[in-house]
Amino acid sequence: MTTGYREPFRPRAVIASARSVGGRMSWGLVDQGISSLTNFAVGIIVAHNFAIEEFGAFTLAWFTYGLVLNISRGLATDPLVVRFSGVPVPLWRTAVSRTSATAIVVGLAMGVVCLLLGLVVPGPVGGALVGLAVVLPLLLLQDSWRFAFFAAGAGHKACLNDLVWGLALVPTLLVAVQRQSLFGLVLAWGVAGGVAALFGCWQARVAPSLVGVRTWFHEQKDLGMRYLVENVTQSGGTQLRMYALGAIAGLAEVAALRGAQLLLGPLLAVLMGIGAVAVPEAVRWLRRSRHHLLRFCLALGSVEASAVILWGIALWVILPAGAGALVLGPVWEPASVLVLPLCLSVVIGSFTTGATTGLRALGAARRSLRAQLVESTMFVLATIIGATVSGALGATWGGLLAALLAGVFWWTQLRRAFLAADDGDPLPRVEDASSTSR
Repeated sequence: MTTGYREPFRPRAVIASARSVGGRMSWGLVDQGISSLTNFAVGIIVAHNFAIEEFGAFTLAWFTYGLVLNISRGLATDPLVVRFSGVPVPLWRTAVSRTSATAIVVGLAMGVVCLLLGLVVPGPVGGALVGLAVVLPLLLLQDSWRFAFFAAGAGHKACLNDLVWGLALVPTLLVAVQRQSLFGLVLAWGVAGGVAALFGCWQARVAPSLVGVRTWFHEQKDLGMRYLVENVTQSGGTQLRMYALGAIAGLAEVAALRGAQLLLGPLLAVLMGIGAVAVPEAVRWLRRSRHHLLRFCLALGSVEASAVILWGIALWVILPAGAGALVLGPVWEPASVLVLPLCLSVVIGSFTTGATTGLRALGAARRSLRAQLVESTMFVLATIIGATVSGALGATWGGLLAALLAGVFWWTQLRRAFLAADDGDPLPRVEDASSTSR
């Protein structure tokens, strides 16, 4: 698998591989497009129907959800994608029954934490956290189905599942907006996700197995624990940055930063769509050779960066013409000055994604954890310093500098992982790893 042998160049094989990759990744793009469109719609509804402080509170609850989501992925779906992509169906079904149950358990545990925090924190932030606590198990279960389908190469099922969520959002959000309750809006968003979660059980023909959670933890702890720490560091760093910005500069500055992020929503949908299938795809290329994996990582970063540049140009043209105010309403003015540094940060982050994907495919969890710790530390410090100097604007430019330094470190770790393999340092054999659960 990881020898230095280079396959001879065969044009027809390259074309066939490109078509196969394009087909699988296109489903990832469509799926993430649906998912991000619904998330974008929820954000716009909050921005237009609630006060700017409530929009900032919703943003903090949103990033709390992102933190919990990454805990679930680290323990459940990340090991699933690395070790059970393209395996026989019976083996996949057994693994998925355990990962889906693991997601539910994480949702229950973290739901208790969010509930306690929501009861302590005053104001709209507390209400949003209480609403999130109620629906977390359903939301995490729905997310686990998406990655299970991508691991099986059935991206169309993930698309259908997210489409069901989007359709279920229509009636639930209408009720929540009429009642003008931030708690109700978070609850409505989560209930719609729960509809999709139950639909996913029917799609997969798999029922979550709570008795298998302990087995999953035991058999996947070598990757799961490292990915847990890595994901928590990543998402926790993002959460800490938002809370730090709110504490230093106020909820209005948090709302401005979130507004600028919403303007990048369609672009981020494309990038996350690619990312959803990037690791399973990288695992397939790694099974051919490490040289194929490196080419894939470089191509991934280049394609994503090109998309960011094109989107940035489009924003530069249409937003000053009135589209920004139409989309964000009163949030547009403070958000507008943050678009440029955010775009530049995402350009750099696109290349970082290539290195991240490579380390995940190699199963080099120790190196990816080290890189994530460094990156999160840089981002948190840059945000605190920048927010102290100039609010959201300073935090955003500080994040750009942190993204540049972190990108260099990620690629250094990927290069060292390849060199370690050349020197005989054993890397996890992806095609054999699934045997641990047979």
